[in-house]
Amino acid sequence: MSTTDKTSLQIGIIGLGYVGIQLAIAFGKNYDVIGFDSSEFKISSYRTGIDPAGQVSRSQFKSAVRLNFTSSKDDLSGSSIFIVAVPTPVDQDNHPDFSALIEASRTVGAVMNKESIVIYESTVYPGATEEICVPVLEEASELLWKKDFHIGYSPERINPGDSEHTLQSITKVVSADNDSTLEVVADLYRSIVSAGVHKASSIAIAEAAKVIENTQRDLNIALINELSLIFDRLGIDTTEVLEVAGTKWNFVPFRPGLVGGHCIGVDPYYLTYKAEMIGYKPEVILAGRRINDNMGAFVADKIREHVHSLGIERSDCDINVLGVTFKANCPDIRNSQVFKLIGHLATYGFSLNITDAMADTDAVLNTEGLALKSISELKAAPVLVLAVAHDEYMMKKQHLIDTLVSTPGVVIDITNQLRSCEFPSHTRYWSL
Repeated sequence: MSTTDKTSLQIGIIGLGYVGIQLAIAFGKNYDVIGFDSSEFKISSYRTGIDPAGQVSRSQFKSAVRLNFTSSKDDLSGSSIFIVAVPTPVDQDNHPDFSALIEASRTVGAVMNKESIVIYESTVYPGATEEICVPVLEEASELLWKKDFHIGYSPERINPGDSEHTLQSITKVVSADNDSTLEVVADLYRSIVSAGVHKASSIAIAEAAKVIENTQRDLNIALINELSLIFDRLGIDTTEVLEVAGTKWNFVPFRPGLVGGHCIGVDPYYLTYKAEMIGYKPEVILAGRRINDNMGAFVADKIREHVHSLGIERSDCDINVLGVTFKANCPDIRNSQVFKLIGHLATYGFSLNITDAMADTDAVLNTEGLALKSISELKAAPVLVLAVAHDEYMMKKQHLIDTLVSTPGVVIDITNQLRSCEFPSHTRYWSL
């Protein structure tokens, strides 16, 4: 199969989240693309040129002149190449949840034909694509892998909310089950990624590379979070320590924070799960996960300490919380550690006023049981928590301090973005 004849090639993209929609738009400029998602809401929005997540503009939708959206699996049947970009979360025991990946593979298997190529972008542990997905494809299609169809793996590297590091500007890792399929996959992605592609020697290598990208970042942040815990007990300013250490040429600039989202806080568990399957008990990776998972509890305890020292009863103390998404300028609330922080504060008996400039209020209510307020509804309270540094907050950060913190009060700056502001004499400032 060749990608040179773009007039006859149809690509089916399964899963139109923040990864799949970017792929659909990019390929839809030059190829016939069927974008499939089971969410009727997403499909209806995309058809009108609106991305509910705010990552794709109307002009980008218009540029994808050969892209069609559907929630009907049958519409995928004319495709010769399928790209699967569904989420791979963990369950309550931090074990891989492959349900979406299995269902997507079943969907593809039901419509694929001989000589089809199925490319996976979802993050998994090394070996999972062949162990988990291929048997489902074979069963649903009644075709044989490597004889009737082939697979590829090209791990996603989309960074939501990042306008600099885009699909087109990040080197795309590609892999496949044989050399000829690898060339097809490489040519396909090379046609939309200006930064070029990097061919991995096997699917397992590409899977491993992806999962350690986020594991490495998770561990780096865990180290800085642990340093923050130590320095807080020593009464030392963590930010200044990091700035001083940063004057050395090879010091890596990480900052403490709440590590959430669908990647960094999840992907390491895929690797540790596989490691334990083969008889190895990971130590460093799981230690880092424990540190990062407990940072919400640590921040809640610091807030409780500050409120107590101010002589305010917890039952009489309102707390204004700014931001609940897992990162700034992104509406995604999946695995946001802010919710853990909120849960601890609620357990302590504080009254919480929560707002977010990006999150969908219905999604927060339905998934977390929390009613968000508009920022205009918030009044001055003894505690102001900046949990997520959305641009909307940063553009008026001094105003937020002046209007949303009562006297005496304390500002809890999890993001370390308010340090340059002016604080009233009776207002404390604390950051990670």
